[in-house]
Amino acid sequence: MITLLIADDHALFRRGLRQLCEINGGFSVLAEAQTGQEAVALARQHRPDVILLDIRMPDLTGVEATRIILDEDPAARILVLTMYQQDHYVQAAIKAGARGYLLKTCEEETLFSAIQALHRGEGWLDSAVAPRVMAQLAQTETTTPFRLSEQEIETLRYVVQGADNQTIADLMHVSSGTVANRLRVIYDKLGVRNRTEAAIYALRQGWATLDDD
Repeated sequence: MITLLIADDHALFRRGLRQLCEINGGFSVLAEAQTGQEAVALARQHRPDVILLDIRMPDLTGVEATRIILDEDPAARILVLTMYQQDHYVQAAIKAGARGYLLKTCEEETLFSAIQALHRGEGWLDSAVAPRVMAQLAQTETTTPFRLSEQEIETLRYVVQGADNQTIADLMHVSSGTVANRLRVIYDKLGVRNRTEAAIYALRQGWATLDDD
């Protein structure tokens, strides 16, 4: 069972989200936090599989809490769940290391899919913000001292299009385990931590575009 930590300063929302995740989603909520500092402390104590974190909270913002949590536990999987869809919030969360960004207006099945994706080690960007934000981040020039193989670049192209590991495996006629291992190698080469950062890197380098077939 996937375990969760919910961090949000609105008690009513936390309770509703907890019931939704436990009853409808089949997840286990280990703890709830109402401030950024509580989120950091409870993440340290419980080490949940996925952390649902609001962007605006007392004491520490979601971005600040994300940085601290990941400094202590680089394997932590953080899904920012918020009402804010402004570009600077999304970019700040991604750069801090959040693996997902989802709006509170989403359908419950979308929330469950995002949680499951993060648990698999994948990323998730809300469809309302993904194309615009990724295109903006891709405008920043960067260089890489590493050379990727043709297979690794092809894998990144599918990642940019939002394909999960199994879909990539089917398209490339390999196993999903091979895709997972290949992605880990790519992350190490590029110095990134997740699919979202890898996709942004690929866009910056011109290895892929958002309208690839």
